[in-house]
Amino acid sequence: MEALFQLSARELVQRLRAGTVSARAVIEAHLARIDALEPDIQAWAWLDRGQALAAATEADAVRASGATLGPLHGLPVGVKDIIDTADMPTEYGTPIHKGRRPQADATIVERLRSAGAIILGKTVTSEHAVYVAGPTRNPHALDRTPGGSSSGSAAAVAAFMVPVALSTQTNGSTIRPASFCGVVGYKPSLGLLPRTGILKQSSLLDHPGIITRSTADAAFVVEAIGGEDPLDEQSLGLSTAGLVEATSPINGRPRLAFIRSPYWLRTDPTTRAGLEALVESLDGAIDIVDLPPAFDAAADILSMIMAAGIAQTYREDFDKARPLMADVLVRIIEDGQRVSATAFLDAWAARDTLRCLFDQIIAPYDAALTPSAIGVAPLRSDGTGDPIFASLWTLLGVPAISLPLLQGAHGLPLGVQLVSGTRQDRRLLSTAAWLERARPVSAGTQ
Repeated sequence: MEALFQLSARELVQRLRAGTVSARAVIEAHLARIDALEPDIQAWAWLDRGQALAAATEADAVRASGATLGPLHGLPVGVKDIIDTADMPTEYGTPIHKGRRPQADATIVERLRSAGAIILGKTVTSEHAVYVAGPTRNPHALDRTPGGSSSGSAAAVAAFMVPVALSTQTNGSTIRPASFCGVVGYKPSLGLLPRTGILKQSSLLDHPGIITRSTADAAFVVEAIGGEDPLDEQSLGLSTAGLVEATSPINGRPRLAFIRSPYWLRTDPTTRAGLEALVESLDGAIDIVDLPPAFDAAADILSMIMAAGIAQTYREDFDKARPLMADVLVRIIEDGQRVSATAFLDAWAARDTLRCLFDQIIAPYDAALTPSAIGVAPLRSDGTGDPIFASLWTLLGVPAISLPLLQGAHGLPLGVQLVSGTRQDRRLLSTAAWLERARPVSAGTQ
């Protein structure tokens, strides 16, 4: 029999709702796993065992009372430390906000709790969620980075410390760590998950995301907590209904494109060979599609928009505590301060043009297959890795998911990214689930 910490999110909730296992037993199993591995991996910025066990005891009492159970009843979840939690610190990975205690839960956390989930703690983030390596190590190789900025979330799920963790992405902070850690990273369409109470970098680019060990688990959780956020100007009232159904095996073979992207030559030879072999193995069921030259500027467009947003958001921290900021963050803020209003509006107009153009290109397909990262996780001493293969899709706001389908250099995991058109999350998840079934893998590290 599998240990409780090895079970998927969906299987855990099924057993919890049926009463074949208690919420307390589930939480104790995951806490024991954390106790065993956390000294090496360092995925958690805050962990409150007593609080988690008390929440589990309450969940068991609710079930015993016969009350209606939430769709995520008893499910342990980790929350990235830029997402507000009223009962735990949210410190943004920086000494500037050491000890910060929010007054309320972020909307996404509130929805998790309302659905019955139990928040185990806060996972480590890079400083201010930018390119600054934190203490977290990759569970597959402790000398390697787990990626950033959702480093703790990806490492915790990969190490079976928790089945689900919240992430965010303004450039590549969900897709890249998922690829490096050999787990599933799902960045839904812009506006599908609520953002109120999450540290803002760029309101035009910030995407909440989720780290799991399967597409089905990602769909399961996002369906329960997604939907309109009245306080978020990017929320479009998108429904999450049908995401779980989309992952069902009854769905037919998807129509796939292979898009190398403008940055294909940045990949290492092992990555290129692995992706080309995967495409070949699909027996001609995939078309090779080249993006027109207009997409070559996507990463520069994103960088300008993101830098301007960071300069605006972190203005107060920059003015009051600049010596406590990492050099890379200081440079981004200074770059953002130099962006004129005209240049910013030009960049956003270019983004809209690219988005419309991509929707035309992807229209005949359910999803496009493309790299998740340039290669496997680099050494921790070399930083958190290059996010370039997520940049285009974050800029466009389209749904994307990284699946741990390949093995790269040094035997380390390597993700494959799927993307779909604007607001086509059901198509994306259906395709991802099909590809998982066609190329089964064992995610995570035990």
